[in-house]
Amino acid sequence: MIVGRHIIAELYGVKEELIAKEEVVRSIVEEVVEQAELTKVGSIYKQFNPHGVTGIVLIAESHVSLHTWPEYGLVNLDIFTCGDTSKVEKAFKLFLERFKPESYRHYVLDRG
Repeated sequence: MIVGRHIIAELYGVKEELIAKEEVVRSIVEEVVEQAELTKVGSIYKQFNPHGVTGIVLIAESHVSLHTWPEYGLVNLDIFTCGDTSKVEKAFKLFLERFKPESYRHYVLDRG
């Protein structure tokens, strides 16, 4: 029985201006959550000095979290949804479109 799908990803070669500041990261994440039709419960973001962001969105289906290292062009991304597994795939595709990494690796785990 599969109760959910979990994608763990590392995005490489992401432009610094997309991942250095909280307001930009927040805008991208919140847009993806909405467009993937995930049910947002709440979110919190942390701006690091001089740059870098951590963000977590609690969704009714589970969670979306990410950590950025602009100095390395790196985003670590975690998306887990219960129920409709197509939503996690849609969210991941949208993140790739928004962050435009030069390359990435990801793992897909069916949970349950």
